[in-house]
Amino acid sequence: MVRKGKIAEIFSKALYDDNPELYQVGYVDLGNIKEVTLAEFCKLSENFEIIPATRIAYIKKENMTLYLKTDNTKS
Repeated sequence: MVRKGKIAEIFSKALYDDNPELYQVGYVDLGNIKEVTLAEFCKLSENFEIIPATRIAYIKKENMTLYLKTDNTKS
């Protein structure tokens, strides 16, 4: 399950208290990870209508990973 609270917290800070161009969002698109700036992701996702939060694989600011989706499935 995606921790939407953590993602929302990162997005809020980036958009209202920082420069969203410094953040990179990696999301799953047709089985591949695509990386865009947070500002671009907001436009593409149309407020998570087109790309839901569950498809976000990671969020980075410069070289620091702020969010990394973990696979909670058990083999």
